[in-house]
Amino acid sequence: MRRKLIAGNWKMNGLRVQGTELARDLAERTAGADAPDCDWLICPPFTLLVPVAEALVGSPVQLGAQDCHPEDKGAHTGDVSPAMLDDLCCSAVIVGHSERRQNHGEGDALVKAKAEAARNHGLTPIVCIGESERQRDSGKTLAVLEEQLAGSLPSAESGGGEGALVVAYEPVWAIGTGKTATPDDVGEAHRHIRGLLVHTYGREAGQDVRILYGGSVKPDNAGELMAVPDVDGALVGGASLKADDFWAIGKAAG
Repeated sequence: MRRKLIAGNWKMNGLRVQGTELARDLAERTAGADAPDCDWLICPPFTLLVPVAEALVGSPVQLGAQDCHPEDKGAHTGDVSPAMLDDLCCSAVIVGHSERRQNHGEGDALVKAKAEAARNHGLTPIVCIGESERQRDSGKTLAVLEEQLAGSLPSAESGGGEGALVVAYEPVWAIGTGKTATPDDVGEAHRHIRGLLVHTYGREAGQDVRILYGGSVKPDNAGELMAVPDVDGALVGGASLKADDFWAIGKAAG
């Protein structure tokens, strides 16, 4: 059984006091007897990685980042390398988020390079894929997912497995819009992704990879989404900035 993972993507939100308080709140809750049986990850902005890491010391909550550069070091102004993230005790990094693909023109080849660089430093890449509303309306959802996965996944030679890779299906039209894919839509997409993972990595490794759903996940729809086969957790945006909402999503998973 794959253990559910609830990951929070804070995006470009939070100053030091606010971020530290939010992280400390989650750390305290996960130490309680009523903590849900799931894994927790929060991915704050780069500016908050150090104070959030300090707030999470001793808790089961893992620290992640929102992006990385494929190179270890060099003349890359404004970028952060996987080695730097590893040095700050990050365990995971999001790559290929649709906002990076759209706002920064990142293509599949770059996403793959980032994912492989992350794995080389012991970080779990969370590879994001998802179709636009136009692609969805044209009936191209599964074809788009197949194309993105083929170009973005780390090579088969670098292996698969639960600890080595996470895939996040985030339909672009549902991110921050309040729209959420139906359980049937999510089930179809996740089944297709699972088949592609098995084809790429082999049955055992492909079955071990966790597939998260993201796109306006909230407390009132989390239970329904988590019950869908092959939904192994959630990549949560706005709701991860509200302690009660994020906690309720975790309770729905665990």
